[in-house]
Amino acid sequence: MNNGSKDVILPPATIGIVGGGQLGQMLALQAKAMGYHVGVLDPTPASPAGQVADFQIVAEYQNYEALMTLAQRSDVLTYEFENVDEHALKAAQAHTKLPQGTALLHITGNRQREKQFLKDHGVPVTSFATVTSSNELTTALQEIGTPAILKTAAGGYDGHGQVNLETDVVPAEALDLLQVPCILEARQTFKLEVAMMVARQADGRVVTFPLAENRHHRHILHTTIAPAAVSPAVHRQAQQIATTIAQALTLRGVLGIEFFVLEDGRLLVNEMAPRPHNSGHYSIEACNVSQFEAHIRSICGLPIPDITLAQTAVMRNLLGADLTVARQTLVTEPTWHFHDYGKAKIKPQRKMGHVTVLGSDVNQLLASLAQLKGEH
Repeated sequence: MNNGSKDVILPPATIGIVGGGQLGQMLALQAKAMGYHVGVLDPTPASPAGQVADFQIVAEYQNYEALMTLAQRSDVLTYEFENVDEHALKAAQAHTKLPQGTALLHITGNRQREKQFLKDHGVPVTSFATVTSSNELTTALQEIGTPAILKTAAGGYDGHGQVNLETDVVPAEALDLLQVPCILEARQTFKLEVAMMVARQADGRVVTFPLAENRHHRHILHTTIAPAAVSPAVHRQAQQIATTIAQALTLRGVLGIEFFVLEDGRLLVNEMAPRPHNSGHYSIEACNVSQFEAHIRSICGLPIPDITLAQTAVMRNLLGADLTVARQTLVTEPTWHFHDYGKAKIKPQRKMGHVTVLGSDVNQLLASLAQLKGEH
């Protein structure tokens, strides 16, 4: 079905997406705009991505037969979240292309492996130690000191699966975490959190997006501001680190990298996401190429132009009932770029959509979104 180079997958080829959430939806919308067909695997009928795809296979992600069916019906396979069965994905490569491979998932799906990979490639990270027992935790606390954070090595998101340790007195909830392998990290004092999306073409050329500031509430991303208000040197540092990581991973697709900016301007990598990321949503309206188009272009072997930012952008997540407020506010806010993910139920602290605004004055943009009071 493909034309041209063996690495190039041209429309109207079929892109299979494992995962039917909002990231899959925005990937599917971009792929459809470019003329591709899209198939989705997700257990939720009429999932956000399934609503805009050509077909959806309704099955659990661990359903081997369902994944093989998606692979057989697709010219290329990608994923929108990390918790995909690596062995099943390897088997799927007998039926279709998987440009991202499985090593990327193997590394980023485990905090200890991720931190070690970064450290091995000279990328700055906080001090860390692997912990699998209370004795190892005691030893790690002596080495790393406090304050520290104990996190499950695998799984965990938006603050789940982690415990803050202010002293070397170990609370009961930390011991509960140790039922699974964990990682202890030194807690950093930082000025702000920033993130950068990076993509790499099939020929090895790396493209970076503008560095953006992330503001969190209850461990969930609340607001993203692009570009981040940091010095040009910090932007360059982030680009260099992102390029190093992309090359070391032989990256295909898009990767999200979250950093801490320390008081002295140095960057530490906090974590990575092997897919489009919430903090890159601003790129849909603010950049010449969105993170989703960059991802599609990369996995399909198409070139990606240098990324430019047209205007300052502020993206605000809509959690739970924020979605209802935002819908009602549309009648008075013509400049809002409103995204509703089409999830079946509104739940507290659940990402239901987002709003992006563009302009030249960050304070004005933040003020225009201030009427979204947010969940507390």
